[in-house]
Amino acid sequence: MKDQLALVADIGGTNARFALVDREGARPRDLRVLRCRDFASLEEAAAAYLAELGARPRRAAVAVATALTGDRVKMTNHHWTISMAEVRARLGLDELLMINDFTALALAVPRLAPEELEQIGGGAAVEGSPIALIGPGTGLGVSALIPTGDRNIPLQSEGGHVTYGAANPREADILGRLSRRFNHISAERLLSGPGLVNLYQALAELEGRTPEPLQPADISQRAMEGECALCSEALRTFCAMLGTAAGNLVLTLGARGGVYIGGGIVPRLGAYFARSPFRASFEHRGRFTDYLAAVPSYVIRADHPALLGAAEAFTHPPREIGLIARG
Repeated sequence: MKDQLALVADIGGTNARFALVDREGARPRDLRVLRCRDFASLEEAAAAYLAELGARPRRAAVAVATALTGDRVKMTNHHWTISMAEVRARLGLDELLMINDFTALALAVPRLAPEELEQIGGGAAVEGSPIALIGPGTGLGVSALIPTGDRNIPLQSEGGHVTYGAANPREADILGRLSRRFNHISAERLLSGPGLVNLYQALAELEGRTPEPLQPADISQRAMEGECALCSEALRTFCAMLGTAAGNLVLTLGARGGVYIGGGIVPRLGAYFARSPFRASFEHRGRFTDYLAAVPSYVIRADHPALLGAAEAFTHPPREIGLIARG
């Protein structure tokens, strides 16, 4: 990228975050967070951001919360359909790089400062080992950094959609209830904003109660303030299930470099998360309990780290991290 002005973006199911980067290695500036629902398309939202600043970048790196399979992709948790060719043409770009949002988060990890991370449990990371990433938000993101000699390659993954398996009888009852509504219980059906609502509703049904029309933030707040027993169980179960999913990911990858937790939900839980069942569920693996007990887990507390990762994407060969469209 050198010293060329570039646009970086992080497009989730709820918010679209935009920033500019002046040069390679620089931190993003002029951040704006726009609501996806206020715009008909990604290119409309990006055009509005650039018009506000009077900027005309010639390159862009866009992180998107969906699987990238070709020029045109449909977002998993929003109605936008994105065409790289149309975005590049509308914004007048010479080059557009599109990557998965958690691939971008993986790229950001080496650039995070110590104060932007909170370690919860475990020992020291094993240098040169894979690093795992997982994070619940509007959906559930999963990625990794795989060491290959002098650099790390980020994993393009849709691991949020793996089938979730119950870790105890109570979870089995919850999944039984939810299986009446969904033909597939993925990890994302449980470990996301909508997933927290699903857990609350399933627990209400199991207790023979009528659930209130609560949003994820309502459930979290009532749970942390001790106002609602059902909300408290829902949030505890959410944290425990996230521990199970994170432990599975670490075992699958051999990620002794640690597991990093991003997304929009966990950082907002503050000190509650450290006291939650997350770490106990993460480590609960029978013969491999000691293996996981040594692996550190970190909550990413940086502001908008995926934008930092999108900027870092310019330094990697596109074939390793995403799709590219040129004029």
